[in-house]
Amino acid sequence: MSCYISTFITLNESGIETMALEAWFMDDNNEDQRLPHHRNPKELVTLDYLSELGVLYWKLNHENYENDSELAKIREERGYDYMDMLDLCPDKVSNYEEKLKNFFTEHIHKDEEIRYCLAGSGYFDVRDKDDRWIRIWMKPGDLIVLPAGIYHRFTLDTSNYIKLMRLFVGEPVWTPYNRPQEEHPVRQKYINSLTNKFGESIKAH
Repeated sequence: MSCYISTFITLNESGIETMALEAWFMDDNNEDQRLPHHRNPKELVTLDYLSELGVLYWKLNHENYENDSELAKIREERGYDYMDMLDLCPDKVSNYEEKLKNFFTEHIHKDEEIRYCLAGSGYFDVRDKDDRWIRIWMKPGDLIVLPAGIYHRFTLDTSNYIKLMRLFVGEPVWTPYNRPQEEHPVRQKYINSLTNKFGESIKAH
């Protein structure tokens, strides 16, 4: 399957066009996780393909997040009644390298993972139906929802800084379930949803 990124364009307050989101299939080398890890040639991924995997995306006005009616609407419609902030960089987080290593360990959650980038940048990686890594580059204004049961991980990019809003339904549950989790009911439910969407069996790896 050949994937590409569509031209999703928005205008900022100055009327300048900006790309809404960038995502791509990753290479397999073990260089610094903060590097882009594009394949050669690049294989970019559409928002439609991410949507088929259950990944949802909005482009919002991060400069006015406290009074953003669109963000308020998303939170109300999806029941995101808990919110906190995370500033992630070497100067603000104790045991920074250890925590970054933990974030980069492949895992699932029982619930959605909802993250809204307010400043800086970083990567969320998700597995597709063929177990390939897709790298999603989060930048200010990007809000993504990762479905429960999807294998994923997170790392900063070479900027070494990101400020994220974290949203939850009810009290937050932080428990990661590191791979393998093929027998976990939430993982099985997610795999069944992919099977229904793609009309084929999804192999357990």
